[in-house]
Amino acid sequence: FGDPVSPVRILVTGGSGLLGKAIEHVVTKQGGARDGEEWIFLSSKDANLTDLAQTRAIFEKHRPTHVIHLAAKVGGLYLHMKENLQFWRDNIRINDNVLHTAHEMNINRVVSCLSSCIFPDKTTYPIDETMIHNGPPHESNYGYSYAKRMIDVQNRGYRSQYGRKYTAVIPTNVFGPYDNFNKENGHVLSALINKTHTAKVEGSPLQVWGSGKPLRQFIYSLDIARLIIWVLREYEEVSPIILSVGEDDEISIKEAVEKIAETLEFKGEIVYDTTKSDGQIKKTASNAKLRSLLPDFEFTPFPQALKETCDWFLNNYDIARR
Repeated sequence: FGDPVSPVRILVTGGSGLLGKAIEHVVTKQGGARDGEEWIFLSSKDANLTDLAQTRAIFEKHRPTHVIHLAAKVGGLYLHMKENLQFWRDNIRINDNVLHTAHEMNINRVVSCLSSCIFPDKTTYPIDETMIHNGPPHESNYGYSYAKRMIDVQNRGYRSQYGRKYTAVIPTNVFGPYDNFNKENGHVLSALINKTHTAKVEGSPLQVWGSGKPLRQFIYSLDIARLIIWVLREYEEVSPIILSVGEDDEISIKEAVEKIAETLEFKGEIVYDTTKSDGQIKKTASNAKLRSLLPDFEFTPFPQALKETCDWFLNNYDIARR
């Protein structure tokens, strides 16, 4: 991982988002960095990565030896349904600019972040890494999903043509501090935390969009951060790796809502608005590949991770994205 003489500079795109902040926390607060490593966390304020000139300029400025590519244009289910084309174009641009600039600057190691929404909609479960391209993704966010899938195609190209070690991780449903808690465009768990808090403060019923039946594998951002750092250092394949809790740890949105209500001590009525879309009913992923390579990794138990996330939201209510 870099020879002892030359410095290691790890550039993290999307450094102010949920995963970027989690990696920063692990590196700076939990001893995740190694001696001689310099970690640089970029936000969209530093450069607009849809612009090639700005992407090149920020790479020239920092001269990284390794890249963790987390930056993406993202939104909640309903925004994706409205703006699929924009999500496709922006993400294709960002990914091509980052990967090709890394290649041009002779950076040999890039780990990009995909999403479990890239999986085929019509599929058998559990889904594993070999099945990514086996059919169209769910139509609700096809623009984003196809753009993310193309990272895998591009990684294979850089490996076969130039021998680059570019790979990708596929986390399932990530949550944690610094998430987007916006009630309409946030990730499901964080949006529900915000909604539940508001309902408690206002003394109103908690309105949950959809039936509560969809199943999800929720994973704590700090766990994903530790795993991404491991992938950067140890994982040799170009083929992506799913980063997830086990299939047995899948829970329904309804169970998650009840756990949030319990954690935030919300005692009011919970109403499920079944006129709203559920999105995919499930997208169960196999973490067998991860487990075969890292059998002893311990995930943070869901109730503990949820409590830490709720505490962060309440303690940082003024600065939280909502």
